[in-house]
Amino acid sequence: MTGAIVVLAAVGVALAVLRVRRRYLVVTVQGESMLPAYRPGERVLVRRTPPGSLRPGQVVVLSGFAHARPGERRRERHQQLGAGPGWIIKRVAAVPGDPIPRDTVPALRGEPGTRVPAGRLVVLGDNPDHSLDSRQSGYLAADRLFGVVLRKVDQPRSAPSR
Repeated sequence: MTGAIVVLAAVGVALAVLRVRRRYLVVTVQGESMLPAYRPGERVLVRRTPPGSLRPGQVVVLSGFAHARPGERRRERHQQLGAGPGWIIKRVAAVPGDPIPRDTVPALRGEPGTRVPAGRLVVLGDNPDHSLDSRQSGYLAADRLFGVVLRKVDQPRSAPSR
């Protein structure tokens, strides 16, 4: 009987860990696109979030843009985007139903309508000179969203120098 309880407890713990790992992710920031808010090498805790719950101003992690600038190789592009291969970290500028931010996002100046369409996001890096974002690429599909950055994760302290 005691053995069965131990096995059930172990299974319960394993299931809880799997559930947490599906909902949360720790991402290491790469690149300078989110300076000064997030520096290269800092780690952030991200919670999986559906696109419908986003608000402008939130920092999010998404899968990368579908294309590179002319002449860029894929690896170079990911190094610039901000969160490692396949992921980018950006600030939400507009969500579906918000006015299209044509003044600050040149790639959207020719888009029809007055509102961000359903299924689309406008995302910007805090450091425009080092960020590939909606300013150059226009809308990003909302289904690329992984989640919202909750906070920075404490970095391990290095040993004092002697």
